[in-house]
Amino acid sequence: MLSKIEIMLLKSLDTGKIYTPEEAAEIAGMSRDAVLKAAYLLQDKGYVRITEKSEVRFKVTDEGEKYCREGLPEEKLASLIKEGVESIDELREKLGREFQIGLGWLRKKGLVKIEKGKIKLVKEPAFEEKEILKMIKEGRALKTDVVKPLERRKLVGRDELKKVLIEIVKKPEIELLDIITDLTPEMLLNGSWKGKEFLKYDVSIPSKEIYGGKIHPYERIIEECRKVFLEMGFKEIKGHYVQPAFWNFDALFQPQDHPARDMQDTFYLDRYVDLEGDIVEKVRQTHENGWTTGSTGWGGEWSLEKARQLVLRTHTTAITIHYLAENPDPPQKAFCIDRVYRRETIDATHLPEFDQLEGVVLDRDVGFRHLLGLLKEFFTKMGFEDVRFRPGYFPYTEPSVEPEVYVEGLGWVELGGAGIFRKEVTEPLGIRGKVLAWGLGIGRLAMLKIGLKDLRRLYLPDLGWLRTFPASKK
Repeated sequence: MLSKIEIMLLKSLDTGKIYTPEEAAEIAGMSRDAVLKAAYLLQDKGYVRITEKSEVRFKVTDEGEKYCREGLPEEKLASLIKEGVESIDELREKLGREFQIGLGWLRKKGLVKIEKGKIKLVKEPAFEEKEILKMIKEGRALKTDVVKPLERRKLVGRDELKKVLIEIVKKPEIELLDIITDLTPEMLLNGSWKGKEFLKYDVSIPSKEIYGGKIHPYERIIEECRKVFLEMGFKEIKGHYVQPAFWNFDALFQPQDHPARDMQDTFYLDRYVDLEGDIVEKVRQTHENGWTTGSTGWGGEWSLEKARQLVLRTHTTAITIHYLAENPDPPQKAFCIDRVYRRETIDATHLPEFDQLEGVVLDRDVGFRHLLGLLKEFFTKMGFEDVRFRPGYFPYTEPSVEPEVYVEGLGWVELGGAGIFRKEVTEPLGIRGKVLAWGLGIGRLAMLKIGLKDLRRLYLPDLGWLRTFPASKK
């Protein structure tokens, strides 16, 4: 049986003629949405043919509009060179950030050469990009390959429009009946439903799937980690993303020439903070000669200037060590789950920005076996049955280990580092007792729990994956 909107559409449109949804809606006296709904229903029954076409329309971006008005960076640079301004320093001063953009494009086109700090034109420049931008603004049709270079420069964007065309291919012998599709309270009260025909529903047709709201799977794992440590009696602490190199490196007895402190691994800010006090002096002496810790230190001269520089924290240990310096008396049990930053090349297992779980236990009568037991308890609660520890090395812990869990199909997977803080770390800060410490990468742990092979999937807006992923681990 045909519904009322299907019958209305069939009676209103001519067979063999093609309509847009807007044209069909105007003729049939229906809304556009009702026309589309009826058309797709009729297509399933063989009465209508629907053709879908995609149409690309280009548009000039805000940056493209600016260059239309003011000229392209390469156009401005070429103009200044023609006027006799050839010094790189002078051109950079006049054009600001547009200088590098303009120079890059002039060099790419082979229009300039650089000699002894001066830029010279070697060909008469032409800037067809500006004309293309004007044509796009006028709405003129252009080939995609002509526009693509401007798209790459973010001067042009595109809208992909989906065009739907409706054609009646045949009509059944139909009579427009007064079919009730929705039974309302008013119909029940006034009895107008009596003697009328009701729309029949095919219960064998699958209904549209409904997806309920749920917490992102990665956020659920972070909450699971947090719950485990809170249940074990730990206190959660937080700190700033930007830290002095002193707390990120020096207070942890990490030498100032350590590779991890190079620009290749750390995001440095061109900002400095004041550092002074007894702790700073003790840390300096510990680095240079061991102070009174029994160590010989790293030797050389410790630079206060390096310690003063601000960095994006490379680990959350910067937060836990600062917490212990402010709370040096045992017992203390604290953990931190937060974002850290490193100059990593993006691939399936590395990101420049990721989450880390850091924890410390400060007490007088704790040792290595307590550290291993605590970590094994955590991983067991997180669902990993087989846990082992390999000897490791870190500048600020001794002994040090790397915990590993066994995953079917992958074997043993390392998930972080742990150890007991060295005296060179605790004594200059006035920490009284032994400190068990660990740092774990939550992203890698989440990959194992969820079954992902690529860490980047955790951050993609993939609604299909998020909708079908179970709402809980059970």
